[in-house]
Order: sequence, then structure tokens, then C-alpha cells
Amino acid sequence: MGEYRNRTTGEIKTQGAWRADFPNTSLPRTWTAATLDALNLDPVLAAPKPSLGAYQVAVRNGAVQDGSNWVEAWQVQDMFTSDADGTKAEKEAAYQAELDAEKAASYRSRRDDLLAETDWTALSDVTMSAAMTTYRQALRDLPTHANWPNLGDDDWPTKP
Repeated sequence: MGEYRNRTTGEIKTQGAWRADFPNTSLPRTWTAATLDALNLDPVLAAPKPSLGAYQVAVRNGAVQDGSNWVEAWQVQDMFTSDADGTKAEKEAAYQAELDAEKAASYRSRRDDLLAETDWTALSDVTMSAAMTTYRQALRDLPTHANWPNLGDDDWPTKP
């Protein structure tokens, strides 16, 4: 369900909210140009969000006219600001530490799955190859890798 802008006041609401403003009016399910003219509304079209830098968010900021159409307006804002709870840099560091912890947990789970796939090679009645021993040790050593937890595809050991 899209949004619509009142031509007089500039107020933007969803179709459902505008319907609620006209409780005694029977409105069609699909709004045509004639319906919009009668209600004094213009549709607000979707617009792509702007590109974001690190620790930024895109926030809706009303609508802007793009030629003859109204489109969503976006504003880029920093995720964090300095205040009594800490500096911007401290908050960014804490947020990044949280992201890194989530990524590390995900990578540990992936690593554990890869180890589990090769557990059968460690059974007492199977002779484990040197390549498999090296592979399994490399998987166990991943948390001590210099790039941990920001591993690239090349940082993961290759299964023999």
C-alpha cells in the first residue's frame, strides 16, 4: 500500500490512513487519477535509498518533487552522536565489537560444521592423512588468524 501527499497541506499518509480520514465516503479499492483528484492527493513514488558510509543510516524525510511526480525523500544520518552516554567514537567501537562478535560466532559455527564433516577421518579404525590432519588443525586455528573475525574466502583452509 503506497503513500499519498495532500496537495494543499503537504501531509503524507498511507492509503489506509487517508481512508480513515474519509469515513463516510465510499472509495474504490484501486485509486485512479480521478479518485486522487477528488481527494486532492498525489501518489508518492518509491525512491532508492542513498549510498551509505560506515555507521550511517538513511531516514525518510518526507517527499520531494521530481519533475511532475512526488518521490520519497531520504536523509543520511550518522548512527551515533556524542552525548552523556559516550563519544561517537566509543559508540562506533562498541557497535563494531558487537558486529565482530556476531560474525565470530557465525564463523565458529561454520568451522565446527566443517570439522564435523571430517570427524569420521579421526575414528580409531581410519588412518587420517597428513593433509587431513593439517586441514583440521587449520580449522581449529582459525580464531587465532590475523584477520579474525574478518576472514576472506582465501583465509579458510581448503579441504583435501
